[in-house]
Amino acid sequence: MSVLASIPSPPVSSWSVGPFTIRAYALAIICGIAAAWWILLRRYRAKGGPDVVVGDLLFSMVVFGIVGARIYHVVTDHQLYFGRGKNPLQAFAVWNGGLGIWGAITFGGVGAWLVARRYGLRLMPIGDAIAPALLTAQAIGRIGNYFNQELYGKPTTVPWALEIDARHIVGGYPEATTFHPTFLYELLWCLAGAALLSLLGKRFKLVGGQLFACYVMYYTAGRLWIETLRIDKANLVFGLRLNVWTSIVVFLGGLVAFVVLRRRVKEDPGVDDVWVSDEARQKFFERIGSEDGAEKGDAEKDDVEKNGGLEGEEAGKRDKLTTGEKARRKAAAAEEKAGLAKKISELAAEKSGEGKPEAAEG
Repeated sequence: MSVLASIPSPPVSSWSVGPFTIRAYALAIICGIAAAWWILLRRYRAKGGPDVVVGDLLFSMVVFGIVGARIYHVVTDHQLYFGRGKNPLQAFAVWNGGLGIWGAITFGGVGAWLVARRYGLRLMPIGDAIAPALLTAQAIGRIGNYFNQELYGKPTTVPWALEIDARHIVGGYPEATTFHPTFLYELLWCLAGAALLSLLGKRFKLVGGQLFACYVMYYTAGRLWIETLRIDKANLVFGLRLNVWTSIVVFLGGLVAFVVLRRRVKEDPGVDDVWVSDEARQKFFERIGSEDGAEKGDAEKDDVEKNGGLEGEEAGKRDKLTTGEKARRKAAAAEEKAGLAKKISELAAEKSGEGKPEAAEG
């Protein structure tokens, strides 16, 4: 088999730093989360959302999302962890790969809903703000699959074919076989989608959850054709991989959601307001104000400690004594200057008196 060119796989997927092991898969996820946070912050702020909740939103979505992603993967690929000769504890080894995007989106949505409910925020504007951020995070996360040499596609000799080490080749293919880099296909698909959704959102004013519905349709459309290229083991339903059917069902769900939300926005443009109500908005800022007041109280307490533990009138007396001392010294200096000026004036007068007779004699 002649190969014009190919993409080499990384020789390692982790690095040891003292007693710690840094895994490329984990780094890719962390970088994806950081990118998603930056994009979400900018987009949600542009919608009028408060900056202070973005951290809570992302943290909740990440925690719930990772748990959901792992649960989906373990349930749909249970044969990898349960049964004769399998180690069920490996189901918790997230660093080895195995996160299902469908579980991540579902559970992550629950995490976002909990935070939105706590602060009195609408969920749909959050979904619209995070849609391009999710695609960006997913694109970066696929780099982790590249380092793990997993989830690649069918054999191919295209110039961008992916080399895979012998120990990672599945399906009994020869060692020199190269494969479709499905990680790269999905990475590029997601980045293009992030840019496209941002443009469509502005051009057609896709609000009230419409942009998130577009995200669902866009991603599942790409995942559908990419999934058909993959050769890793998967459960089949009527001859097709489970994730193919999942992509079809979720795509149709996104399409229905878009139609419903489109009609809803036309009937009530206010659905894009980030706040559930004016009362919720007021309560939120009152809460933030009370927290600021608590911080101010802590600052005042620190000032008391700096004053040697003096409180109330004692601290005030100390301040007054300091001010009075400054005033006394200033008055004394002024008095000294006035006395000196008076003395100089008297000397000048005496000299002037002595000079008058001499002038008469002349």
